[in-house]
Amino acid sequence: MTEPHSNQQAMSAADVPLPLARTPLFDLGMSLKARMTGFSGWEMPVQYSGITREHQAVRSTAGMFDISHMGKFVLTGDRLVEQLQTLVPSDLSRLQPGQAQYTVLLNPQGGIVDDLIFYYQGLNEAGQQRWFAIVNAGTTLKDKTWMLEQLDHSRLTFQDVSTTNVLLAVQGPEAVKRLQPFVQEDLAPVLAFGHLEGTVLGQPGFLARTGYTGEDGFEVMVDPAVGVELWRSLLDAGVTPCGLGARDTLRLEAAMALYGQDIDDTTTPFEAGLGWLMHLDSKGDFIGRSVLEQQKQSGVQRRLVGLQMQGRNIARHGYRVFHNGQTVGEVTSGTQSPTLGDAIALAYIPTALSKPGQAIEVEIRGKLYPATVVKKPFYRRAS
Repeated sequence: MTEPHSNQQAMSAADVPLPLARTPLFDLGMSLKARMTGFSGWEMPVQYSGITREHQAVRSTAGMFDISHMGKFVLTGDRLVEQLQTLVPSDLSRLQPGQAQYTVLLNPQGGIVDDLIFYYQGLNEAGQQRWFAIVNAGTTLKDKTWMLEQLDHSRLTFQDVSTTNVLLAVQGPEAVKRLQPFVQEDLAPVLAFGHLEGTVLGQPGFLARTGYTGEDGFEVMVDPAVGVELWRSLLDAGVTPCGLGARDTLRLEAAMALYGQDIDDTTTPFEAGLGWLMHLDSKGDFIGRSVLEQQKQSGVQRRLVGLQMQGRNIARHGYRVFHNGQTVGEVTSGTQSPTLGDAIALAYIPTALSKPGQAIEVEIRGKLYPATVVKKPFYRRAS
């Protein structure tokens, strides 16, 4: 063994970056010449044929996303809903088997630990409740740790299947039509935020009418081999492969929050415009309730609003927002909208300035550019 050179420092194990994880669909992405990027510890496609083309495919026909990197938890237990109720401000007891709820995990300060979807699957053969949860990729370990700290281990089984299943999102006006030939069950009767355990390419699968694009569609969880076959089948059926770039522009047009940018541990649901998740009158105590009750009564000092820039100047994450020459807030997300043709953004600004039509300015490369507060979402699909 040789000693390191005198003007170098030995690299410790902690300094060596961990290799990026890859989903079972990674090789398929490479075969399509996808441009890859690191995201939350995973090597993921940022684009295939181009962000704008992929975006427009989802808005006009159908696109598919590999979202296998997202966290996936299976929870089973007697009267499990009673425990889950303490984690979130939404009333999960209202759900019937086959229904789901988008909601948020909260800390004692009312801040958002993560946003997620809980799916109620009904009772198993032993009469225990079965729940499924999908969480963000970058917060999978954080969420798992937080939930297990709050829940009674003796009354439930918690299974992390994050790395053992493929998860695909098929989104767009023609998503159901393109997906249906590969699913035995009729997908048409499944309502928004409904789900079922079905048969995909002859094998068991989980299908949910949920998504992150503002369009209709399904998220499908299957074994890796089935996922590879389904991807290829959808590709042959004319469904456009889409990467993280289009996923971001689509969700921003629909004003869907991105955890770590638009919401985090320091933002509350009322500040983030997620007050519709609060079911304070129909459920008991939950983590952060006292803070949220106070905010409901007294109001919040800031709100997450939509901004439309004048011209094509794009407001990016972290850019400062000004009013009357004073810094009043910060942009959390921004892009050039492929659908609208305008530069749009989300930003936290004082509640007093949050009404649509309010004129403000955004600092871009040292200069102030005009913007207007507008209603969210920026885009809403035709019903």
